[in-house]
Amino acid sequence: MKLQRIFSDIHNNELFLGETVTYLFREMSRGTTFVLSTAARKLAEDFQNELRKNNKEEALKKSLESLSAQPVQQFRMAQEWLRTYLQENGDDASVDCIPEAAWWLIDGRTGTFHEVEAATRVTLDGFRGDHPRLKEGKYHLDYPRFMQRFRVYEKDTVPRFRHFHQLKRKYADRYRKELRIEAFQPRIMSAFVRNQLIDEVYLPIIGDNLAKQIGTAGENTRTDRMGLLLLLSPPGYGKTTLMEYIANRLGLIFMKIDGPTLGQRVTSLDPEDAPNRTAGQELEKLNLAFEMGDNVMIYIDDIQHCHSEFLQKFIALCDGQRRIEGVWKGEAKTYHFRDKRVAVVMAGNPYTESGERFRIPDMLANRADIYNLGDIIGGREEAFKLSYLENALTSNPVLSRLAGKSMQDVHALIRQAGKKEAEPMDLEAAHSPGELREYLSVLQKLIRIRDVILKINRAYIQSAAMAEVDRTAPPFKLQGSYRNMNKLAEKVVPIMQAPEIKQLILDHYEGELQTLTSGAEANRLQLHQLMGILTKDEEKRWKEICLNFRDQQFRSLIS
Repeated sequence: MKLQRIFSDIHNNELFLGETVTYLFREMSRGTTFVLSTAARKLAEDFQNELRKNNKEEALKKSLESLSAQPVQQFRMAQEWLRTYLQENGDDASVDCIPEAAWWLIDGRTGTFHEVEAATRVTLDGFRGDHPRLKEGKYHLDYPRFMQRFRVYEKDTVPRFRHFHQLKRKYADRYRKELRIEAFQPRIMSAFVRNQLIDEVYLPIIGDNLAKQIGTAGENTRTDRMGLLLLLSPPGYGKTTLMEYIANRLGLIFMKIDGPTLGQRVTSLDPEDAPNRTAGQELEKLNLAFEMGDNVMIYIDDIQHCHSEFLQKFIALCDGQRRIEGVWKGEAKTYHFRDKRVAVVMAGNPYTESGERFRIPDMLANRADIYNLGDIIGGREEAFKLSYLENALTSNPVLSRLAGKSMQDVHALIRQAGKKEAEPMDLEAAHSPGELREYLSVLQKLIRIRDVILKINRAYIQSAAMAEVDRTAPPFKLQGSYRNMNKLAEKVVPIMQAPEIKQLILDHYEGELQTLTSGAEANRLQLHQLMGILTKDEEKRWKEICLNFRDQQFRSLIS
């Protein structure tokens, strides 16, 4: 009973209660004596010999007998005598033997112990590293202390560490759901084609800008992160699809903010100030991107619809400060992104629906790398022309089979379709003669459509870029984008003839003309002129329209 009370007091820490109980059980079930190490017995004998020399043996005996009714205090008293003895003799190596020696002093003469000689310390060498327990490549292993630390690590540190990670995962999952991160993961469209124009023109210039904004990988990553990527083009050039593809490849959240939904009435980043619920939701998405704080691409689409005061909010975000004032859950917050992977991309049509150029704040434009996807093709016109065919592959039921086999074969067949005479082709995949005939037939028709689309595209850009005072004809508003090309490509079949292709184009744009109301006639005549099918009556009518237009322009100038 006395021994149990001592152990219960010494090992009151719950980490060691199990070991204490196990030890007592094994010792008591093995016999009537307890194991005593030779080192502990020697310490106790040396201590007693020292007491005899100094006539202190009787003093120890009386001290211990006075506490016989208090075994815990008696045990502590014996330990204090031994500890003082070791300190006076400068013996630190025997400190671990004090508990055993103390109990031997109290009860060793009654046959309570049997001695076991076993080494519990050993020096291990050959270690490499700078761990605090290593000295000159050696580790002095004290087995009892090592096992004690191991038990603490196993029973306390490991469970706490696992609990920490469970809590971390729990709160991270909760926060991820709150931020709705999965809803903003970039998803590549199944119809997306990484064509030569993207590889050779767009990706290098966009990559240079994003390297400035989010840094590059490796040791040479930039710390002076700044800038803005501003992409301009008429609708349907694939700006959003391209940036979503890049965000996917870079592992960035793609936060798309819709400019038309914000409109000219939104001038603040606070959702509470939004004029309507849908505009408020777009601002909440924007502030959510700020709150995410890292690995985010903020993509503001169709900025020609946004108020310049709203765009000015991004000036500090796009310079060296990389700072912006946002609102999260009704509280104003300042966000800093200097060392974060946060990219800002804006996209828009450089001309408004009225034909007037839109403007962005000068201080924001000065921080931007501006690229017009309609004008960027200097020296790469062939790649631009090719991109219309490459992007249309998956829209056509015949060519979609080819697109899934080999892009090398696609380019070879496009080159063959553009020639008057057949030439040998080095194809990568296996194609039957019937399939090759169908591929070539469809590609030849798409080339004809592509050439018309490109003429329309150039006419649209030239008309949109012209100042109102310089116009001699009504503005041309029909577009020749990838979207138009894809809509036409999906209806092309191998057996179609040239007149059917011409009618297909006319039918497509007749639908587009219905949205122009009063400008439909003028745009229809310009389309016929571009296609070279303008009749004499249409030519006469076109001259009348141009004359009336110039007359109205003159009257507006002098009024």
